[in-house]
Amino acid sequence: MREARQTPGTVRQKAVIAMSGGVDSAVAAALTLGEGYDCIGVTLKLTDVDPAGERPKRGCCSLADVNDARQAAYKLGLPHYVLNFTGPFRDEVIRRFVETYEAGRTPNPCIDCNRYIKFERLLYRARELDFDVLVTGHYARIEQDRGSGRFLLKKALDQKKDQSYVLYCLNQEQLQRTRLPLGGKTKAQVREIAAELGFANAEKPDSQDICFVPDGDYGGFMERWTGKVYPAGNIVDGTGKVLGKHRGLVRYTIGQRRGLGVAGNKPVYVTAKDLAANTLTLGPDAALYSKTFTAVDINLIALPRLEAPLRARVKTRYLQAEQWATVEQTGEDSLRVEFDEAQRAITPGQAAVLYDGDLVLGGGTIRSG
Repeated sequence: MREARQTPGTVRQKAVIAMSGGVDSAVAAALTLGEGYDCIGVTLKLTDVDPAGERPKRGCCSLADVNDARQAAYKLGLPHYVLNFTGPFRDEVIRRFVETYEAGRTPNPCIDCNRYIKFERLLYRARELDFDVLVTGHYARIEQDRGSGRFLLKKALDQKKDQSYVLYCLNQEQLQRTRLPLGGKTKAQVREIAAELGFANAEKPDSQDICFVPDGDYGGFMERWTGKVYPAGNIVDGTGKVLGKHRGLVRYTIGQRRGLGVAGNKPVYVTAKDLAANTLTLGPDAALYSKTFTAVDINLIALPRLEAPLRARVKTRYLQAEQWATVEQTGEDSLRVEFDEAQRAITPGQAAVLYDGDLVLGGGTIRSG
């Protein structure tokens, strides 16, 4: 890592580093210091699900993570602060998570956390404190197009770690004021830097589960959070024949195969949820494929509007490979997407993100097939 350089007489830009306790944000802090920024580290307290300070096996945001962030900041000589964002997180992330499941769709709380907490609330707080930029450990790249002046979001160099999908919601002002130092590095390089700097979290596993549901039981969490009991109902096949009982529709998502409690000679999957009838429909894998869907609550990055149907590669899940499609903007806040080939389990509530090579064109929330 190169040493910080500053031209005599210049004013150093000030950066808030979002430090989660993981190795990525710790190295992002080190790289930002190396660029000559005047930095502070900030860790967000988002939930109260970890009162004992025990580290979840694969989650994040525990008290142990706060301590890991503090130790990395201390190692770098950075001031470190913990900001209590439990209220905004409850209202903007957990509430949306619950309401989306209750509406029969499948939420993506990580995207909501980026959209409403990290790059809205935290960035606003950074500006209030007279800091110039927000720095995170996401694997993606931000560049400015010289011709149009628009700020662009691009995939990370490390395609296996690329997180551009969960950042499609960033607007122009947010992109302008965000720095992503890891976009041009591989995960192996990041861990190597962390080891060289003596970070205790150099080999810490990546967080994978939802921080406020560390045990993975979404239905149980929702019943505790809302005080409701989501009623059981019939599981049916495509003809309406009753196959069994489900444990509440919020516990299921389109394409799900495991945990259905239905025995059969052939594999079956969740193909539909009927809220009015409180029924869960199962069918063969072939029933999950479709070519078209609509998306709403859109955010376009590379261009202000789609003036005509556009050829793009589209992904409808974080780990899905992009597939060729024709995309048409059908309103101020809506898109219609038609894939060249039918795709499996296009799920309302998930994000659809449009790509042109490594460039993120924009995206939206899947509303219907």
